[in-house]
Amino acid sequence: MLFISYAMHRNWLTEHAVLPGRVESAFPKSKDIPKPGRKPSAPMLSKFDYEGFYNKELDKKHKDKSYRYFNNINRLAQEFPRAHMSAKDERVTVWCSNDYLGMGRNPEVLKTMHQTLDMYGAGAGGTRNISGHNQHAVALEKTIADLHGKDGALVFSSCYVANDATLATLGSKLPDCVILSDSMNHASMIQGIRHSGAKKLVFKHNDLVDLEAKLASLPPEVPKIIAFESVYSMCGSVAPIEEICDLADKYGAITFLDEVHAVGMYGPHGAGVAEHLDYDVYASAGPGASASPMKKGTVMDRIDIITGTLGKAWGCVGGYIAASASLVDTIRSLAPGFIFTTSLPPATMAGARTAIEYQARYQGDRRLQQLHTRAVKEDLAERDIPVIPNPSHIVPILVGDAEVAKKASDMLLSEYGIYVQAINYPTVPRGEERLRITPTPGHTKEFRDELVQALEGVWQKLKIKRTSDWKAQGGFVGVGVADKETQVEPLWTDEQLGLRHDVKSEVLQEVLEHESGPEMPAVVAKAAAAA
Repeated sequence: MLFISYAMHRNWLTEHAVLPGRVESAFPKSKDIPKPGRKPSAPMLSKFDYEGFYNKELDKKHKDKSYRYFNNINRLAQEFPRAHMSAKDERVTVWCSNDYLGMGRNPEVLKTMHQTLDMYGAGAGGTRNISGHNQHAVALEKTIADLHGKDGALVFSSCYVANDATLATLGSKLPDCVILSDSMNHASMIQGIRHSGAKKLVFKHNDLVDLEAKLASLPPEVPKIIAFESVYSMCGSVAPIEEICDLADKYGAITFLDEVHAVGMYGPHGAGVAEHLDYDVYASAGPGASASPMKKGTVMDRIDIITGTLGKAWGCVGGYIAASASLVDTIRSLAPGFIFTTSLPPATMAGARTAIEYQARYQGDRRLQQLHTRAVKEDLAERDIPVIPNPSHIVPILVGDAEVAKKASDMLLSEYGIYVQAINYPTVPRGEERLRITPTPGHTKEFRDELVQALEGVWQKLKIKRTSDWKAQGGFVGVGVADKETQVEPLWTDEQLGLRHDVKSEVLQEVLEHESGPEMPAVVAKAAAAA
């Protein structure tokens, strides 16, 4: 057996030329060695065409006219509401800013920010947990909590993040949670619900019957969150907040109210629509953010979670939630969107706090903004230009076609020096494209006259449908609907604005426009005397 194995091994060695005397044959001769050269090409593999994918997606946006174009608009603090384009001598009037009250250039806010910047530097230096927690964050959150009459508040980098983080955290942590969402909710809320993984039920916009039917279909013991907004920014509609609170109490749900487009704009202290619904109750507390203490049983008290922004009516940047101390601490401890992001700069937080306190003690800006909004809506109605009826400060002008809306926006800018952004899908449904106008305290009669004349020119040149045209077709999204316009009453009443039989709107506007101090010394009396 051993002999056979050895013989076999020897034969293998002989065959492969590795036995003594044949070693030289075991290796190739130099002439047989292949010369260095290019390595053989790897077999071609099918790879994903990333650039082709990007271009196809962009082509879709161009074809359906929903591609977003950005205009170079540089707002001027000393010439509000004016701005310059890429060239500094190319001036335009901005009519679509969310800096609703012009607080982005308020002298008190700017002074605070300059002082804070000089002392504490540009950035916060880290997350709230790692060196980014400071006196500015503490003071700002206390001011926000006091404003809304809540035990606590938490500041985020934006309200998009605040909504996303809060809904995602609550929806994922509450066992078997169901979130009921208004069909017109902002993308940040939709994204937060999606991130939560919770079951979602969408109810028709501001439809209490549909909301109750969905609430009634759920077991009583299941945690429920009703998520909605106070002012819907693209149409200007306002939620039936008190009635939604009633349904929440009846079916054991908590309420999540987005006041992004309402804080600073409504209520005696600028706390939003929830405060405004109990205007007299909160007005009796006097001026100042801390003068809005928790008042049991008011609409604002009944809301469980209020979210807001520092970047619109208060003119800065950032977002927040205000709620019970335990809920705020839960989000602070569990929400990745709060934990793992750099804190807002000290100057930003100090400026935002100053803006909130300023508007909490002075109503002149928001009253003047409401008067200017009324004037614009009235002027457009006289011209038969279709404004979607609503009770808020938003002036949505219906166009109804994406391409035409873009042309109208471009024409206003190029021919009239007026900047109004076209609003297309997916921000609004297809067929409901519009121009969204937001008057401010700075849009005095001179600017309003220019706007109305420009819109009249654009409507004529582009042959855009007017209110009477929509009415002939049976009406659309409230425009041209019989008696619809007369049914919409502004949130701010004449009495709250200071209008009486002896105080005309034009006179009150003039008084407010010329007011220079933060306090309002007998505005109504002045207006009455001037009349």
